[in-house]
Amino acid sequence: MPACYAEHMRLPRPAKSGWTRRGWLASLAWLCPRASAQKGHIFTSQVVRYPDPATEFPVERLTDPEHASYLPYPYARFIAKKGAFFLFAADHGSGLQAFRFELRSGEVRQLTEAKALHKSALNILPEDKAFVYVDGPSLMLSAFGSPHEREVYRIPDGWELGEGFSVSIDGLYAALVEKSGSRSRLQLVGLARGNLTTLVEHEGDLRHPQPRPRRASVLYQRDDTLFLVNYDRQHNVGLCKMVPSPGGAQWSPDGRTVLYLSPKEPLVSLRECTPDTRQDQQVARTTQYINFSRNQDGSVCIAASRSLASPHVLILVRAVRRELTLCEHKASNPAMVAPVFSPTSQRIYFQSDRHGKPAVYSVVIDKFIEKTES
Repeated sequence: MPACYAEHMRLPRPAKSGWTRRGWLASLAWLCPRASAQKGHIFTSQVVRYPDPATEFPVERLTDPEHASYLPYPYARFIAKKGAFFLFAADHGSGLQAFRFELRSGEVRQLTEAKALHKSALNILPEDKAFVYVDGPSLMLSAFGSPHEREVYRIPDGWELGEGFSVSIDGLYAALVEKSGSRSRLQLVGLARGNLTTLVEHEGDLRHPQPRPRRASVLYQRDDTLFLVNYDRQHNVGLCKMVPSPGGAQWSPDGRTVLYLSPKEPLVSLRECTPDTRQDQQVARTTQYINFSRNQDGSVCIAASRSLASPHVLILVRAVRRELTLCEHKASNPAMVAPVFSPTSQRIYFQSDRHGKPAVYSVVIDKFIEKTES
């Protein structure tokens, strides 16, 4: 007898009249409502391919738009080094949970049984053996293939997770924002021991922290300005005005410069700031970008346009400052699109609700972009 039945419970017996086999099996499913929504459950491929209406490039819709699916923050590391799988959050009837999408087979495996998963707070750790996520007030660490997880840090009572969550490239620290009313604070959490450093407190909005590659500092958005602060809380300096959005700024691969979207010109432009020298220069004018991301070597950017007349995903080649329209996104809110490259630059991912609820989409771009080292 299955464990979900009480020992004293007597199962309904299918009678010759009134009970059918299908109805009897349905009653068993009602008695075990979580049987299909547990950690480790595998969903079969739901991939749909179609030609884009604007460019006729092949587009893949990877998740079913009948269930809401969400990619993590665009600056987070949620795609495996070789691009074999990626993480996302989805609601398959038991609340939001974290899932792992296997690119080769299209299979989707449930990774969590969270009570209150934060849909964008997912990050794969180095070596692709574990990941971290935020469940309610708890920062959790879990190994792939293991049923066990541990709480690394717990947000104190009276505070809640704000906008933004990411992990340093060495996997030693997580940076997150906590909010309490109108007040925000930027926290740096050691993932090994859960040790905590409050880097910044602000009466207003702090958003989207990104640890700097190869340096002990964190980039973050304060209202409409980019700031940089060291791990030791020193040198908290403002850098430049920017378009406040999850994909409005991103470090260069070596951490020397930061690319960001600037509202200074009549049209949004992509600019590059060097924090150590305070140099700032224009990279290219853009087609009203709302979010962008760069590839592994920084030579190409992928972006979402907020133009209502041209709701497109665009490729920008830095060397020639030219744009290529890749496909339509047609999202009801362009800010949700937030396209990103795979580590090898051969594929891009984005999300849209053009076919119903938010779903994850992908386009193979190996004919346009050279392969990069992951």
